Amino acid sequence: MTANDRLPVIILTGFLGSGKTTLLNRLLQRWPHSALIINEFGTMPIDQQLIKQQDIPMAVLSGGCLCCQIKGTLAPTLKNLWMARNQAKTPQFERVIIETSGVASPEPVLDTLLHERWLSSRYQLQGIIATLASPSAEEHLARFAEAQAQIAWADKLVLTHTDLASAEQIASLETRLEALAPATPRFRELCGDIDPDTLLTDTGLRRIPNSANLPDHGFHSLSLLLESPIPWLRLKTSLETLLERYASVLVRVKGVVYLPEQAESVIVQGAAGRLYPPIALPTRTTDDNRGRLVFITVGDPGCLVEELMETIRGGAAIQNSEETPTRPH
Repeated sequence: MTANDRLPVIILTGFLGSGKTTLLNRLLQRWPHSALIINEFGTMPIDQQLIKQQDIPMAVLSGGCLCCQIKGTLAPTLKNLWMARNQAKTPQFERVIIETSGVASPEPVLDTLLHERWLSSRYQLQGIIATLASPSAEEHLARFAEAQAQIAWADKLVLTHTDLASAEQIASLETRLEALAPATPRFRELCGDIDPDTLLTDTGLRRIPNSANLPDHGFHSLSLLLESPIPWLRLKTSLETLLERYASVLVRVKGVVYLPEQAESVIVQGAAGRLYPPIALPTRTTDDNRGRLVFITVGDPGCLVEELMETIRGGAAIQNSEETPTRPH
């Protein structure tokens, strides 16, 4: 199966009350031929009742946060969707949208999509969109590590409820995001209105291949799993070397890693040949001391893979290499 045969997946994340469902309805209006997976924190799911388009393949994972259920339910759900689609038991869909619980980090979803061999050969991650409620996002980011993790993994940030926030609140949030996620493009939603196409045309989110005439630009996603903490100086030197040496190939680095010199994990981001300063992520109940880095490259990443293995040693392993046709960033 080629990259063009795989179904694109969009992950929609964001903290509680940040407007995910409103944006989701906009996405489904633009892309009606989609399958939807919704996770809810409570045992009595209600989010699916708020979806305007009910005639689509839909699965609801309830009873906890997605980070807890991921191994037991998400993989089988994706497999069942694929099988039902191929056996014409469900309406044809062209992509899958996963809406995570407001208290969940996207990390386990990424692990499942990229590291489950059966799934990675049939689905391709297109990107992660995170929503932030402009009046309350700063408080959430200050209080909850999950909110920071959602921002750390996002390819695009959508500032919602901007009509309810003061100019000072929005400016303060923009300043906070500039420090937390300086390489991630941001968009403002006004009164629930945003053009979904704008989320696909700027740096960050890989273009969904919805036409046979789209050119194949050969972008690759490489995920690196660090089984044990790695000293920051060593990691910093390695990543700066890679960003400089492969400036024309390596377009983005992001992830969350653990360091032996501190208890908290740190957010790592790099783009356009620059590695940004690390940001400490408060301790979470889901911490497993396994670092995760994702590299987005254009062209053949073969040399980069070799150097990754050479420069980042000690418990590190390349978990996945996939080719994703996109429009130029």
